[in-house]
Amino acid sequence: MFFLLPSRRIARVGWLSIACGWLIATTAGAAEPSDAQRDAFRQAYVVAQQGGDAWRGMSNGLHDYPLYPYLEAAALEHDIHQTDRAAVESYLHRYTDMIPAADLRRDFLLELARREDWPNFLALYQPGIGDALSCDALQARLARGEKLNFDKDLDALWSKPTLPGACDAALDAAHDQALLTTSRLWSRIDRAADAGKADTIASTADWLQGDDASTAQRLAQALRDPSSAVAAADAWANTPHNTQAVTLAIARLARRQSGSADSAWQNLQTRFAFSEQQRDKILYALALFHATDFDDQALERLIALPAAAQTDASREWRVRVALSKQKWPAVLAAIQSMPATQQQDGEWRYFLARALTELGRGDESKQVLQSLAGEATFFGFLAADRLGTPYAICPAQLAGDPQQEQALLNEPGLVRAFELYAVGLPKLARREWTRALDGADAPTLRLAADLANRRGWYDRAVFTLSSGDALRLYELRFPLASQDGVVPQAIEAGIEPVWAYGILRAESAWMTDARSGADARGLMQLVPATAALVARRNGLDWGGGDTLYDPSTNIKLGTRYLAQMAERYNGSPWLASAAYNAGPNRVDQWLAARGTLSPELFVATIPFKETREYVARVMAFSVIYDWRLNGKATPLSRRMSAIGQAYALPAANDLRRSIECPAVAPAPSSSASSHAPATASTTLDTTP
Repeated sequence: MFFLLPSRRIARVGWLSIACGWLIATTAGAAEPSDAQRDAFRQAYVVAQQGGDAWRGMSNGLHDYPLYPYLEAAALEHDIHQTDRAAVESYLHRYTDMIPAADLRRDFLLELARREDWPNFLALYQPGIGDALSCDALQARLARGEKLNFDKDLDALWSKPTLPGACDAALDAAHDQALLTTSRLWSRIDRAADAGKADTIASTADWLQGDDASTAQRLAQALRDPSSAVAAADAWANTPHNTQAVTLAIARLARRQSGSADSAWQNLQTRFAFSEQQRDKILYALALFHATDFDDQALERLIALPAAAQTDASREWRVRVALSKQKWPAVLAAIQSMPATQQQDGEWRYFLARALTELGRGDESKQVLQSLAGEATFFGFLAADRLGTPYAICPAQLAGDPQQEQALLNEPGLVRAFELYAVGLPKLARREWTRALDGADAPTLRLAADLANRRGWYDRAVFTLSSGDALRLYELRFPLASQDGVVPQAIEAGIEPVWAYGILRAESAWMTDARSGADARGLMQLVPATAALVARRNGLDWGGGDTLYDPSTNIKLGTRYLAQMAERYNGSPWLASAAYNAGPNRVDQWLAARGTLSPELFVATIPFKETREYVARVMAFSVIYDWRLNGKATPLSRRMSAIGQAYALPAANDLRRSIECPAVAPAPSSSASSHAPATASTTLDTTP
C-alpha cells in the first residue's frame, strides 16, 4: 500500500523533513513495482481502453498497484455514451481526488449535456471545470425554468474574447431576457477587437440593430480582410468605431503588406479623426513591419517614432536594422536609446561592445566583453572568444538528502507519475507530476527532477531547473542519454554529436512524445513526410509516423536530416540550424538579401524571433554538450563559420576552449536558497 500525505501539495521542505520520519516508518514495506506488474498493467490497459469488463480478468495482482484506478477509468471513458450516473458516482467516491476521477466527471458531464439530461447533470456538476460546462450548467438551470442574472451568471463569461459553442444557448436566452444591452454588446465587441477575435465580433454584431450592426461588422472585416477594409473605408462615415476599424485594418495590413498599408495611411489619415493613441498605433505598425522587411527608410522611420509609440520591440528593431547596414554610430545610438533594463540583455551588451570596437573605443568595448564573458550564454561565449578567455561554466551538483528523497518517493502522486512514465504513458505522467508538485518550493522541485532523471525521465529536469542557481545543474539540464544513440548516429551521419544534442535539446527538451502543431514528432521533431523522405534517401527502414516516438528511430532519422541541411549550407551548423527551424527556403531568402553579413550579424537580422533565438540556443547548447562530452569546447566562433565558407568538423588536435568558473557559488542543495550567480543567465534557456 502507498500511504497518503496529509495534503496532495508538497509545500515546504521543512514540512517534508518533519514528516519523513513517520513516512519512512509507515511505508518501509512499500516495494518498487515489478516488471511483471508493469507488463500486466500495460496489457490490461490496452483492453480497458476498448471498454467493457474484460480488463478485470487481466488485473489479478494489480489491486494494490498504484495505477490500478486508471484501468477502470479507461473502460468507463470508452463506454461513456452508455455509462450511467451510478457507475460514475461509484468511481468518484472511491477515487475522489485522482486525476482520472476529475476527467471522468468532466467527460460524463459533457455526455449528460449532450443527452440533455439536466437533472443528473446538476447532481454531478461542480463549478470551475471549464467554460463549456459552466454554460451547460446555465442551460440546465434554464431547462428547469430559472432566469439568468447577468452579473452573477454571465459577467465573467462575457468578459472573455472567445467562448465555446456550448455557450450559445445560454447567450441566446440572455438575449431573449433583454440582458444583452447595446452597451454590453459593444463592450464585448471592443474587447474582442483588442484581442483580434473577428469571429466573436461578427457573432455579437448579429444582436445589434441598424448602423450599429454594420459598424461592428466593419471591425470584423478589418481583422479578417484588412485590404478590403481599407479599400472600402473611403465610403465610411467619420465615426469613432469606423476610425477604430480603419486603425485595426492598417495595423493588420502593415504586418502582411507594409507598402499597401503605407498607401492606405496616406489616403485615410486626414479622412478620419484619429486619436493620438490610434495614430501612434498605426505609425508603430508601419515602422515595425518596414523594419522586418529591412526597407531603405526603415531606420529613419524607427528613429522618428513618437516616444509614446515606441516599445521594446521597436527599439530592438532599430538596432537590428542598423546592424544590417553596419552603421555602427546608429547601432550605438539605438542601444543607448533603450531603457537601462533592456540594455542589460546579453545581445545588446554584445553589440554595444562590437559598436564600440568599430568606433575605435577598444578599452570600453573590452570592459563590456569582460562582464558578458562571465555568462554561459550564446553571447557570453562569443564575448569570451573575442577576448580569448576560457568559457565561464560553473557546474554544481545536488547535495544528497536521503530523508527528503524518501519522503518524495512515498508521495502518491509522484509514485503514480513515475509509474505512468515507466509504462509508457508520459502525458498522463506529466499531469500527475504537475499536480503532485503544485506549490512545492525550489529545493523540493530540484530533488524531484533528480529522481526523475535517474529513471530516464529527462524532460522533468529541463523544465524544472530553469532559473536561479538551478541553472548550474548542467548534468541534469543537459543529459547525455547515451542509450539513445546520439553520438554513434551523429558520427555515422557525418555531423558533430554535440550539435545533434543541441538540436534535440532545443527541439523537444527531451520529451520523447513531443508533438507540435505542425505534426513534428519526437525528440528531434520530425514531420512524418520529411522522415519518410530521409529514410528513403538513406536506405533506412520506415515504419510510419508513430515510430518517431521511439528515441532510437527518431535520432537515426533526425541526424540524417541534420546532415542533409548541413550539406546544403557548406556544412555550416548554425545556418543548418536556422533551416531546421524556419525551413531552407526561408533561409535562402534571407541569404539572398543579407548573405554578405558576418554570422553574428546575420543571426541578429533574422526576421523571425523564434528562429533567431533558436539558432542562439542551439549553438550555446552545443558548447555545453561539447564540454560535457569532452571537458573542453570547440570555440563557438569556429562553429559560426562565414557564409559561403566550407565548414570542417573539429579535429582532435584543434584548439579547444578551456572551462573555468570565475566566481564559484555554493552548490545548490535541498536547503539552498534560490539565487542567480554571476556566471549563470536565465536567457540561455528561454525555451525548456
